[in-house]
Amino acid sequence: MASPPAEPPATSLSPGSRVRPSAALDSLSMSSLLSGDLDDEGDGGRTGGGEEDRLGDLEVNPYDGLPFSSRYYALLEERRQFPIWRLRQSLLEHLESHNMLLLSASSGAGKSTQVPQWCVEYALSYEFSQGLVCCSQPSSVTAVSLALRVADEMDLSLGLEVGYRVSHDDSCTTDTLLRFVSDTLLLEEMMSDPLLHQYGIVVLDELQERTVPTDVLLGLLCDVCRQRPDNFRVVLLTHPTLAPRLSAFLGPSVPHLSLDSMLTEPPTRDQEEGSEVEGYRMAVELNRVETLYRELSSGKEPAAAACHMVLDLHRRGEEGDVMVFLASAQETEACVALLEKECVALSPQLGPLRILPLHAGLGGLTQRLYESSPEDSTLRERDRAEVLDGSVLGAGGQGVKRKVILCDTLAEASFSLPAIRYVIDTGLQLKTVYNTQIRANSQVVRTISKHQADMRTERVNSHLPGLCLRLYPQSLYEEGMEEAHCPGVVEENLSHLVLLLKRLDIADMGQCKFLDRPAPEALMQALEDLDYLAALDDDGNLSEVGIIMSELPLEPPLAKALIAACEYDCVDELLTIAAMLTAPSCFVTAEPSREEAVVTHWRPLMHAEGDHMTLIHIYNTFIEHNQDEVWCTTNFLSHAALRLAVVIRAELLEVMQRIELPVSPPAFGCQDNCTNIKRALISGFFLKVAHDVDGSGNYLLLTHRHVAHLHPFSSYLCRQPCPKPPSWVLYHEFTISCDNCIRIASEVHPHMLVELAPQYYLGNLPSSDGKELLMELRQSLEPPSYEPDQGSDEHSRTRRDAGGTAETHSQSSTELCVVQ
Repeated sequence: MASPPAEPPATSLSPGSRVRPSAALDSLSMSSLLSGDLDDEGDGGRTGGGEEDRLGDLEVNPYDGLPFSSRYYALLEERRQFPIWRLRQSLLEHLESHNMLLLSASSGAGKSTQVPQWCVEYALSYEFSQGLVCCSQPSSVTAVSLALRVADEMDLSLGLEVGYRVSHDDSCTTDTLLRFVSDTLLLEEMMSDPLLHQYGIVVLDELQERTVPTDVLLGLLCDVCRQRPDNFRVVLLTHPTLAPRLSAFLGPSVPHLSLDSMLTEPPTRDQEEGSEVEGYRMAVELNRVETLYRELSSGKEPAAAACHMVLDLHRRGEEGDVMVFLASAQETEACVALLEKECVALSPQLGPLRILPLHAGLGGLTQRLYESSPEDSTLRERDRAEVLDGSVLGAGGQGVKRKVILCDTLAEASFSLPAIRYVIDTGLQLKTVYNTQIRANSQVVRTISKHQADMRTERVNSHLPGLCLRLYPQSLYEEGMEEAHCPGVVEENLSHLVLLLKRLDIADMGQCKFLDRPAPEALMQALEDLDYLAALDDDGNLSEVGIIMSELPLEPPLAKALIAACEYDCVDELLTIAAMLTAPSCFVTAEPSREEAVVTHWRPLMHAEGDHMTLIHIYNTFIEHNQDEVWCTTNFLSHAALRLAVVIRAELLEVMQRIELPVSPPAFGCQDNCTNIKRALISGFFLKVAHDVDGSGNYLLLTHRHVAHLHPFSSYLCRQPCPKPPSWVLYHEFTISCDNCIRIASEVHPHMLVELAPQYYLGNLPSSDGKELLMELRQSLEPPSYEPDQGSDEHSRTRRDAGGTAETHSQSSTELCVVQ
């Protein structure tokens, strides 16, 4: 008879002793992990009778040397019900014989929480001599959530043996054995340690998300495996929809463990003896999902239709929670408000309705999904309509208690929740796509792919028959949807990626192994932009400025502006601007009916020199008020965003001091300081300048012939009395959307552009009245010996580099990453 699935490693606690982690390690071996005989190893040391026998029964957690709690065993039983446990033995065996393996399983199978723990068990069998375990996630909030859950399941403390590291938040210590990190930070970590020597196992999770960092890490980790064949392992986790393509990409030498193939086979006799059969039965039961299609009438908004569908389901009184997939985070919050308003009219007898949003902007608040529901206390306090961890509507009735989770694409593969019986899918997503021709992002609402639709259906996780309501016709699913969604490397601005890869000594992007190759024109423009910023030398490698830019965790234009601030003695102010622009917007979104009241509170904080100076003024005032949350609430500002800006600014200052860049003292308030701030900003953002063509606020963007307007909440439009729109502005962001606004704009003088912008950039601007004015100014400032062809000769270097890159894209996609 085969052994049942082994429990996570444990040792017995001898009477009167406290086992240190190192002592626990001595009693383990890889063979014991694979055989499942861990429970027998401590029996020989137990003594019979009385208190000693009871102490001997205590199993010790080998990672911290403490006895396991009762909660650990309760969670262990839950973990064994996950379908992924059928692959545990096979995974450990393949880790012994292969340095890379691919595992595919559907959403909710338990792969994101269980596989990292099994990898820690494997590393433990070698006493972590090969390195620590790292699990990469495409989303920061997912990494934090998984770290919390896994630490609980392993009976360990978050921040000690299990930790997370995401942008601007690091809970890891020197004792951390398992780290959950965002894919962006793992890629940045490779700049200083290209072979990841501190890690023995890297788990690359959610590959089907196709983010730019995850796609790049896939190619880089393949090369690390070749250079560290004996002491490095990579486990790739993905949804089955991407598995065949990944398997072909990796080649036959990389084994593929598929949960779907195992679940289609009935359990063997040996498996029936163990608890794995329960996971099999559960997986079969969870497949009982009916899919219905409903085409919306013309003019009806999908979000409003989804909300009404939620209310209809609740009125039916059947058991089960609801998950609604919407296009964006903004739509999610709008639907929360709509449902709260509509639920007031519901009968109290229907039971409490708990409404929870779920999107990346919530940060740590996403953990409310897993907190115990407050219905019991609500029933006792009939007059209480809201609790701290979510809205509870209709409390006090005898009907069904129900959760409603309103989410965007974040929940397609992450945040598995029990008791989800109904899924409502609008079939839409808000995508931000970079347009290389106009150097701007476009926000477009797109139809999701078939793979995404299937993943949303798989979120049903109930012992009762499930239902997926798709608010679009079946013909759209069968004929109108793409098979898979477009990878980020094809749709995003690649300047920051190219800067990182150049830092890794990958001089030519054609040397990197991509699952989907970036478009040649996107790489060409990324090289061109970096050349404009003086980040590349004549050979196309990183210049000294480029190396410093790669050290700063900022987008290239903002990094260049911060470096330029050293020359203009305004580093303190640029640090504040960089932090405020990197953090989410500090301005709270107000309802249209309250906008005028909100602007009245913002108006005293607005600066006459523009929006960048306004950000500095808000930050300084926030610090003067000791980061008071009440002050933020009174002035309709986000306390969380401002607190994050404080953290980001401290991180940037630390980097500046580490690389020994001069940091000038604060001088904000004087006119010379404001002028110097604008000079520094132009050094990085000369590609983002606009000219008022008719004196009425219609701004023509210089890099392309596109007309935009100042954002309605810009300081130039909100101050009293309202000043005349500036003729020339430098802006931080322009997104093609319904309003076509330029955000965070400050007035600049065209003489500054002529003085600071590269001459070959001015020579390559599209023809416009603004360009003619700049060229006239430049000619009036140039000495007589100036040769106009100099700019084009200087600029030809970028064209040659980009052309070389384009040629390499015709080469075989099997070329390897060169990590030095």
